[in-house]
This record gives sequence, structure tokens and C-alpha cells, in this order.
Amino acid sequence: MNIQIFGISKCFDTKKAQRWFKERRIPFQYIDLKKYGISRGELSSVVKAAGLEAVINASHPDAVLLDYLAYDQDKLEKLLENSALLRTPIVRNGRQAAVGYAPDIWAGWK
Repeated sequence: MNIQIFGISKCFDTKKAQRWFKERRIPFQYIDLKKYGISRGELSSVVKAAGLEAVINASHPDAVLLDYLAYDQDKLEKLLENSALLRTPIVRNGRQAAVGYAPDIWAGWK
């Protein structure tokens, strides 16, 4: 497994995800979204696996503005510009991805 956890250091769910993988001795790479962001290719891969609506942080005040964008590509651009609009954690295992705290999904990965 090649696990990547994209998150924000102060996010409770991101910390829970890191703890879940540590407890099972599964190595992972942590990427701080505020510091490094996420690349266009990585975000596209996550959207392909989990869906566009799953990666949007609906509780963020600016998330409502994304509804007014007609094209998914425009929404992706806004997500790349402002990583706070992303729901965290984003956990990738190759082409598989899960958004949010999802131990049921992670347990099925091999």
C-alpha cells in the first residue's frame, strides 16, 4: 500500500486518520494542504475515485459560491486556488481514494 493523507494539521478527522493508520502499522505520507496544497493531477484522481461533491467542504462559507459555477473544471480551479474548500482528510491509495474519516473503506484496501 502507498497511502497518502492530505489534510490540515488542526483538523480533528485528519488526526484520527493518521492515528488509524499508525495503530495498524501502515506507513503513510502526510501532506499538509495549507503548506503544500494538492496538485491538479492528484485532485483529478481523487475526484475520479470519490466524486466532485465528496471533496467539497460544505461547511466552508465560500462553498456556496461553487454552486454558481457551471462547469466542473471551473470548480476544480477554485478548489486548487483555495485548499480550505477541500473536505479533509483526503486519503489516497494509488488510484483509490476516500474523503473524510472512512475506516470502513480503508480497511478494504490491499
